[in-house]
Amino acid sequence: MKIKPGRHTAAFVLLFLTLKPSYGFELLKEFETNLPNNKIDSAAIYRALKTLETNGSVESRWDTSEAGAAKKYYSITENGYKELEMFKKDIELRYENLGFFLKNYKNINDKK
Repeated sequence: MKIKPGRHTAAFVLLFLTLKPSYGFELLKEFETNLPNNKIDSAAIYRALKTLETNGSVESRWDTSEAGAAKKYYSITENGYKELEMFKKDIELRYENLGFFLKNYKNINDKK
């Protein structure tokens, strides 16, 4: 069985955007730096950004002030903060369930 990584990509994108507006590659670097065990690619980040923008959780603007390609910066909206709160509640429940699993798994190994 293969476990799918990146289940909460949008939650982490929103969390990173609370720190500062960012563009896709910058968000990828945040994932690599802060969540090295959460392997994610840029396509997953851009899919999350597209979904978040469609539902009004982030807004974007193009920055052409620097030489080279324009960068699309994303920032969190009020709706995004509400969605982030929902993610927080979901993650708390999952954390509780995972704690139960780990505790009971340890008990199994202690009995061996």
